[in-house]
Amino acid sequence: MKILLVEDDENIVIPVEEDLDERNYVVEIAYDGKTAWELLDVFNYDLILLDVMLPKIDGISLCKQLRASGCKTPILMLTARDTVTDRVKGLDAGADDYLVKPFDLEELSARIRALLRRGETVLPPNLTWGDLRLDPNTCEVFYKNKGLNLSPKEFRLLEFFLRNPRQTFTRSQLLDRLWSMEQIPEEATVKAHISSLRQKLKGAGLKSDVIETVYGLGYRLQELVSQQEG
Repeated sequence: MKILLVEDDENIVIPVEEDLDERNYVVEIAYDGKTAWELLDVFNYDLILLDVMLPKIDGISLCKQLRASGCKTPILMLTARDTVTDRVKGLDAGADDYLVKPFDLEELSARIRALLRRGETVLPPNLTWGDLRLDPNTCEVFYKNKGLNLSPKEFRLLEFFLRNPRQTFTRSQLLDRLWSMEQIPEEATVKAHISSLRQKLKGAGLKSDVIETVYGLGYRLQELVSQQEG
């Protein structure tokens, strides 16, 4: 899951980015409203963490612009102002939730999970493919109740495909969704990570690839057939 953090205070950016990275989110940073608007015009995000007091375009104005342009990405507003009037302004501008600074990172994480669930109401807490189970809350993966040791990128790839079971994605699209701008490597890196993930899943006992190659198009979650896992 990819999150855009729009915040100009490094004392907030650093701990939030580190915490979310440990929870296997991809985090991109914008230090002002104008940069955030430009990023959102080009890239797709699953959630926006938006400070109210920002340079160039303030958070309330940016939120209004995004909603007016048709953006439906969940927005969690962050602010030091804890009055009913300020909360109402943020929610009326189109924000989905409101968190007052200073906040606890555990509470922020819980609010993020709630907003992401709200956007996918039919999705169960655990993502499954036969006997394979991924828990987004604990960042753990199990096959027949045995834990798998995946790297953060392998985890993100598996989670992404489990969340988008009927879609095919090119390597370029995967780079866009699962890497931040500062991290984006060559497309061959995607192939290497998928190959490594497949090997670990096969080593755990899966008899068929969870992620299949659609030649000339990209990758997708393989349709589950009960006999495949034997």
